[in-house]
Amino acid sequence: MKKLPIGIQTFSEIIEKNYVYVDKTGIASRLVDRYKYVFLSRPRRFGKSLFLDTLHNLFEGRKELFTGLAAEKEHDWSKTYPVIRISFGAGNFRSPEMLQLTILETLKDNEERLETCCEIEEVSARFSRIIKAVHEKYNKPVAILIDEYDKPILDNIDQPEMAAFTREILKAFYSVIKDNDAHIRFAFLTGVTKFSKVSVFSGINDIVDISLNSQYGTICGYTQHDLETVFAR
Repeated sequence: MKKLPIGIQTFSEIIEKNYVYVDKTGIASRLVDRYKYVFLSRPRRFGKSLFLDTLHNLFEGRKELFTGLAAEKEHDWSKTYPVIRISFGAGNFRSPEMLQLTILETLKDNEERLETCCEIEEVSARFSRIIKAVHEKYNKPVAILIDEYDKPILDNIDQPEMAAFTREILKAFYSVIKDNDAHIRFAFLTGVTKFSKVSVFSGINDIVDISLNSQYGTICGYTQHDLETVFAR
């Protein structure tokens, strides 16, 4: 009997160690074919991070991980794209300094993985430079995956002034995506809450919110059918 992937958010680990996996790869493949900018709201511990990791492997063309899954036949494996990945899921963001430091360190991690270098310290300008540099280095537009986009704001929900200040930092940071449209193949952002487009996402005019779209209702989590079939094996 296969083991349950409790707390595991890494797609490759689930596949390679033969954990129970409910196939979401067909949804992932169709999503990247249909849209450019996508937002998904779901509760925490609901599988958002695992889905982002699935997208990451899809864009990098790791076809061997998708053997027997829907994307093996549905996805165009001849096309790969470099991935910039940012997560706010860990850490405490009770100060602007902590938020800026976390973003900076995350950008540095991406630079190291993608073998680029940037000396700019201001996070929005650095993010913009990395997107352009990665596109230039690989001669391919980038895929941007952002997990828990709203956690820095929610960490300060009891401090309205700090929450508003944090929102402005993130608004400037996310607006980089719109400004670099020509360098981006796909961007996917997840979070718990749905802030209006006039606040955090005002810079991304054509972002598609699939949170309540019935076509993507099973993008995360499990259905009764999953429990009676996949988990019953």
